[in-house]
Amino acid sequence: MHFLRLALAMFLALTTIAAPLPALAGPRIKDIVDIENVRPNQLVGYGLVVGLAGTGDRLRNAPFTEETMLAMLERMGVSVRGTQMQTQNVAAVSISATMPPFARAGSQIDVQISSLGDASSLQGGTLLVSSLRALDGEIYAVAQGPVALSGFKAQGAGASVTRGVTTTARIAGGAIIEREVNFAFKSATSLKLALKNPDFATAQYVAAAINARFAGTAEVLDPATIEIAARGSFTGSLIALISAVENLEVTVDQPARIVINEASGTVVMGTDVQISPVAIAQGGLTISVTETPVASQPAPLSNGTTAVLPRTQISVDDGAGKSLALLKGGTSLKSLVSGLNTLGVSPRDLITILQAVKSAGALQAEIEVQ
Repeated sequence: MHFLRLALAMFLALTTIAAPLPALAGPRIKDIVDIENVRPNQLVGYGLVVGLAGTGDRLRNAPFTEETMLAMLERMGVSVRGTQMQTQNVAAVSISATMPPFARAGSQIDVQISSLGDASSLQGGTLLVSSLRALDGEIYAVAQGPVALSGFKAQGAGASVTRGVTTTARIAGGAIIEREVNFAFKSATSLKLALKNPDFATAQYVAAAINARFAGTAEVLDPATIEIAARGSFTGSLIALISAVENLEVTVDQPARIVINEASGTVVMGTDVQISPVAIAQGGLTISVTETPVASQPAPLSNGTTAVLPRTQISVDDGAGKSLALLKGGTSLKSLVSGLNTLGVSPRDLITILQAVKSAGALQAEIEVQ
């Protein structure tokens, strides 16, 4: 009996180990496409930040700040024309915000504030009511409120400390939407899905996944666009169709690509990067010059003088210890990185090697330099 129990336990353990692991779920359609006309809108404005502790614009250097102050005071019934203003508690700023799609009148959005003049800090300031416009010239939001900085600046008579940027700030929920952008989804019978990364295969996969669930609904127009139409049970209800389609999982294909940022020395390679048979040798010439001067003292009771004798040591490293590394055909990304690491290459050397291998025609991938 004990033997049977032991055998059954071993069988269950082996069955559990041998059972295949569940396949990883693919990305959802909503994560790889943008819906036609569903996009945010950029807003921009101009205004004044007041209440600064002497860190605002110097009016002689920023005449637009003074003109704005004069115009604002005149609208409030205060006439200061002809007077020479000396205040440094005001700064002219640009205001930017992004209005999300389907934002309704009365909802609030964040705004970004940036100094336009020579103000040294916006800390402690308050933005006066300012309008935000889109490229069509219409006012879509109004912003106002105390600004919040991520940095600070402390200064004394002989030293100063600065952290972050003190001439930019944010106002969380600082703008109120006044005008809406209408989206005609209720009356639409079809719309287009735009792939964020256009690809023929991915477009076909997306259309196939939709048609497998809702037959005759999707059609590929080009590598970046799939059109879906409300048919059958979804006739007259395009919103219901979108909500049902966007959570479908699909297979995403992508070209073999290597992205290189030469400024930071960053290299990012996709999983489909392949390399043909090639031999790589990496090495550099390093010359080190070391100066160790020695003081020469004269003999006691002599008329000599102390002299400094130069001593120079020069060493040369021509990378003689490094040899060729052979990468076989069809090498995968893992093998490629492992082989290059064997050569002891740095990220910047890796950039040079990849570009040379591409020039030799042995790298089956697109190189994108940023």
